[in-house]
Amino acid sequence: MPAATDTAIVPGVSPQVYDQRDFERISQMIRREAGIVLGNNKRMLAYSRIAPLVRRSGRQTFKEYLDLIENDGAEQTRAIASLTTNHTYFNREPHHFEHFTKNVRPGLIAQAQRGETVRIWSAGCSSGEEIYTLLMVLLGEDRNEGRQLSKRKIVALASDLAEHAVRAAADAVYPAEALSKLPPVLRENWSVAVADTEATSLGISPDIKQMVRFRQLNLLRPWPFGSLFDLIFCRNVMIYFDGPTKEQLVLNFARQLKPGAHLYIGHSERVSGPATELLEPVGTTIYRRKAA
Repeated sequence: MPAATDTAIVPGVSPQVYDQRDFERISQMIRREAGIVLGNNKRMLAYSRIAPLVRRSGRQTFKEYLDLIENDGAEQTRAIASLTTNHTYFNREPHHFEHFTKNVRPGLIAQAQRGETVRIWSAGCSSGEEIYTLLMVLLGEDRNEGRQLSKRKIVALASDLAEHAVRAAADAVYPAEALSKLPPVLRENWSVAVADTEATSLGISPDIKQMVRFRQLNLLRPWPFGSLFDLIFCRNVMIYFDGPTKEQLVLNFARQLKPGAHLYIGHSERVSGPATELLEPVGTTIYRRKAA
């Protein structure tokens, strides 16, 4: 009887090309490097994401490709990025933006108008919809006032592990339908038409684009920040991590916030562990850094 590892784990794919041992190497790599947990139910996903990279590399099997990336950091980064899920949309979880508008935005505007720097971070920004929604809401419904605010010292950082996601976010061009979830006045104020040969597209207003700095960043590695943030959004990123990794990441976020600053996380995520000593809940999946 053939060994279990000699049995096809993806229908139609020879186990000589991709087998259980290959999946386990992929699973170990993505957990070690990015904190993402892949169970056996993700064997097809791993195959579909990595197979194009195997072909592009000229290797014939997953084993040959995985041997390659053990000594090729750039290729390993591409493999890890291919396994991350980059799905988001404009105005996702609108209760966060409602809370931000009512409870956080006025203070940030006052801070900026005093000439102080405002620092905002979208951690796991994917293709940019989150940071652009946030900045549209910050600049608001009065276009002239918003443009004046955009010239203040507002530093918006958007980071993601996947290089292709960061590139898409920096390009800031989306199908017009993608912006339909935004309040009409914000869409009209802060988007611009873009010529496209196939479909109508919208770009993000230059007033907002110039506010954002994009960076490829692994959240599980040391962060190169010298200043604390007034606001951090990290939504639907930690759902892929195990418990200890989640707790450590939230603790790191808490330590990176100013006292009184806010952390917004995904609808199925919770703060637990040591971070509960630093963060207090102030809304559904919304937390505030306690005073020092």
